[in-house]
Amino acid sequence: MKRQRSRGRVAAAALAAMCAAAVLPGQAHAAGPGAYAFDPDARNVQGAAANVEASELDEGVPYRSTIRRGEKLYYRVTLDDASDAYVSAVAVPGAGGTAAYGDGITVSLRETDDTQCSSGRANFGPGEYARPVAAYAYRAVEEGGSTCQESGHYDVLVERESKSAADTEAWDLELRFLEEPRLKSGSSMPTDGPDSWPSASAPPPTGKQQKRSGGAGYSEATSLENGRWQDTVAPGQTRFFRVPVDWGQQIHATAGLSNSTGADKDFVGNALTLSLDNPAQGPVSDATLSYSGGPASASLRPLPPVAYRNRFDSSTQVSAMRFAGWYYLSVSLSPKLKESYGTDPIPFELSVQVKGEAESSPYEGDAGVFGVTDQDREVARKGKNAREAAQSGPMTVVAAAGIGTGSVLVLGLGVWTLLARRRATADAPAAGYPAGGGHQPPQGW
Repeated sequence: MKRQRSRGRVAAAALAAMCAAAVLPGQAHAAGPGAYAFDPDARNVQGAAANVEASELDEGVPYRSTIRRGEKLYYRVTLDDASDAYVSAVAVPGAGGTAAYGDGITVSLRETDDTQCSSGRANFGPGEYARPVAAYAYRAVEEGGSTCQESGHYDVLVERESKSAADTEAWDLELRFLEEPRLKSGSSMPTDGPDSWPSASAPPPTGKQQKRSGGAGYSEATSLENGRWQDTVAPGQTRFFRVPVDWGQQIHATAGLSNSTGADKDFVGNALTLSLDNPAQGPVSDATLSYSGGPASASLRPLPPVAYRNRFDSSTQVSAMRFAGWYYLSVSLSPKLKESYGTDPIPFELSVQVKGEAESSPYEGDAGVFGVTDQDREVARKGKNAREAAQSGPMTVVAAAGIGTGSVLVLGLGVWTLLARRRATADAPAAGYPAGGGHQPPQGW
């Protein structure tokens, strides 16, 4: 039921967006080259300094908030006693900002007495440039567990660390709360991490390179299937993509930055960052490359196939490959390249390979965002983002129904108007005839 409600909210939001577009044609979100595209359905919410004053987040609904340097902000969620739960925060500094190595955010999920369930941290790393980064925390229901197992209210704490006192601008936040579907009744799942998995790098994909432009945020992430995809990225910009990865499947990705056509060959360390996030927008892995004006590439380290048991591994990279769904790839280019290579976008190739046969889902009923459907694979083939897919899928039927209803309504109004005119004409005196006389217009007029 929770999955159905979540999908119903998405469908309703897509319908609302469609209606808004019809009412306000041509209205678009204005954004600069490095601007992040927030989910247009996100609700505004204000974090609280005191946990008892925290606003509650609904499951499956995106939210937008802000956080300043050194702030610790509380939000609240309500959990049952059977579902694993995840809360993610995407930190979005101002475009073109600078950052120190340790700058970032920490997200933790806590009982209301401050007992911590888990925490996750995201920072800008050695690139030292501001860009969207995501972190998440979760509550896992475990047999024999002693903390964070009961139903009730839980606190979400988001903390921001910025070393420079001059960094006074607020960062935007995009927040999400998701609950994992329940396992099939009677199923017995492993309780320890994987022993081994194929750890060899995948050979480069074959086939013709195709162009496909990335989105400016998670909600606009362009869908990809296996292949070689070409796009461009400007200094200070991040491009978002997503790939369906099912149970038992393994993802490989490489980003290759093109050579510069200019004369400058200055060295820029950590010029490009390739990142992978899981369906709950939890960070999985990243890779960076340095740039001197010539072709350069960076590949994600080999990751295990998606499996339920991965969550029990001590490695955060392995643990994050814990469920199926859309995995997000982002490509960020350092603003430092402007000094030597200008502001023009630089072409890059993103190679994607998902290997392995899809296995059955361990969940009871609809897996929601934690599953891959045939429709998802078709969306990846066509390169649509989530909103485009929603509007061209079930919403197409709604739109068609709306058009049909509207057509019937217009036709009905036309008939009503015609009959009204006939009736009015029949009741009125005919031209050239006195009122109340015995002569009437011809019948059927």
